[in-house]
Amino acid sequence: MSAEAAHAAEVLAQLSDPERLRALAELAGRGKDGATVAELADALGVPVPRAGKALARLKAIGVATGTGTGVYRARLDALREAAADLDRQQPVSRLLVVYPELRNFFSHGRLTTFPPTLSERWELLSEMLTRFLDLDGPCDEDEINRRLSAVTDDVAGVRRMLVDTGWLERDRAGTTYGTSRRLPARGSSV
Repeated sequence: MSAEAAHAAEVLAQLSDPERLRALAELAGRGKDGATVAELADALGVPVPRAGKALARLKAIGVATGTGTGVYRARLDALREAAADLDRQQPVSRLLVVYPELRNFFSHGRLTTFPPTLSERWELLSEMLTRFLDLDGPCDEDEINRRLSAVTDDVAGVRRMLVDTGWLERDRAGTTYGTSRRLPARGSSV
């Protein structure tokens, strides 16, 4: 796991504490005005030391700013940064750099929608997913399914799309797959 992914996991773990989550929500609700430790304690109905402890944790993970008796503010862009860090860890991310026109069909590394059938992007998505499969010879259906499941919940639909567009070829028994044509050169991030 990368340092960025580990940090994102730590942010999520720390925010799983209801008191810290409520503290961040309170700071976010106050916007630029923020809150002192005493104001936050009052808003949350907890003793000042507990509010201070929650703020210290929020500051440590980067989702709040402030010091001591000063004003604390939510830093919500840190949550967006953590999500982006996790997104970069997704196995399809490197290909989406090479195929930027396909980004809208993915959310957090998962294929969420398909382009219109028989469109140029349908073909392009098939090409990209064939590249993602990274086949170096015949492969059984279970292995194809395992690899595709890293990027889609509709494994059967994507597998069928790859066969229909001619990127994958099934044997007569329908249990083994291989690439049916050579991938064109495209970018250097793959």
